[in-house]
Amino acid sequence: MKIYITDCDHESMDIEKNTFAEKGVDFEILNITQPTDIIEACHDADALILQYATISDSVLSSLKNLKGVVRYGVGVNTIDIDSATRNNVAVCNVPDYGTNEVADHALALIMALSRKLPLFINDTKNGIWAYEKAIPIYRLQEQTAGIIGLGRIGLSLAKKLHGIGLKVIGFDPFAKKENLPSFIDFVNLEELLTQSDIISLNLPLAKETQNLINNKEFSLMKKNCYLVNTARGGIVNEEALYQALLNKTIAGAALDVFEQEPPTDRKLFSLDNFIATPHAAWYSEQSQQDLKRKAAEEAIRIAKGETPLYCLNK
Repeated sequence: MKIYITDCDHESMDIEKNTFAEKGVDFEILNITQPTDIIEACHDADALILQYATISDSVLSSLKNLKGVVRYGVGVNTIDIDSATRNNVAVCNVPDYGTNEVADHALALIMALSRKLPLFINDTKNGIWAYEKAIPIYRLQEQTAGIIGLGRIGLSLAKKLHGIGLKVIGFDPFAKKENLPSFIDFVNLEELLTQSDIISLNLPLAKETQNLINNKEFSLMKKNCYLVNTARGGIVNEEALYQALLNKTIAGAALDVFEQEPPTDRKLFSLDNFIATPHAAWYSEQSQQDLKRKAAEEAIRIAKGETPLYCLNK
């Protein structure tokens, strides 16, 4: 059995090394992301673990021993899933390593926007002692939160928002109403956009969700609406977001993820009603450890021919 970690920017790989050593599995840590390099270096791979690498059709059809690929994290948009399925290669992720962390981060961004904390903090530090600049602020418990994407993270956030007194509505084309908590009102996308005071995006990036929130969607939102994205860059059209914030079509937005990371277009950062964090929602010491251990364990299962826990193309 041979497992390759194609790329990883974590400071330490001790967890993976220990996990592989305990199982007696041969592995190698590389620093490559391009298909041609992966084909050359990983020709005998039984399983791959990747962070940013592109696993294209050429990779999947060239690596004849390959049984599966595992992505550090939830999103698998750099992997050609259709090709993997044709080549009998399992595509796996680690969907449950940071559920509470991402939901907590989204909640923190919601609180920061709704209480206008960045404005207060900056003004207070600069000697401006005045709440009047933040008018209006609305009572959070009288607002409606719309959750787009009702998977693990979306449901975790919904429970937290419900717990502090917000009305929660949700949209997910793959969810079934009967499987959702009774406190979530299940609506269509247009109803969610028009009814929500706060909108949180908690869904994967795919062809169907690319630019899901664009000019039309912003035009349907309330003027006092706040948008939060801790899911994936590309779900929100950033030029449309800039125009919506500049023209006060919506009240504000917070992004933890961007189309390009780190972002090179800095227009959004010039706006007072925009806040951002550096794709950090997933992180805690515990979630990082879980991510690394679970990715290594999944690759071992694949290499041994066992059934993976988190296969996306069964």
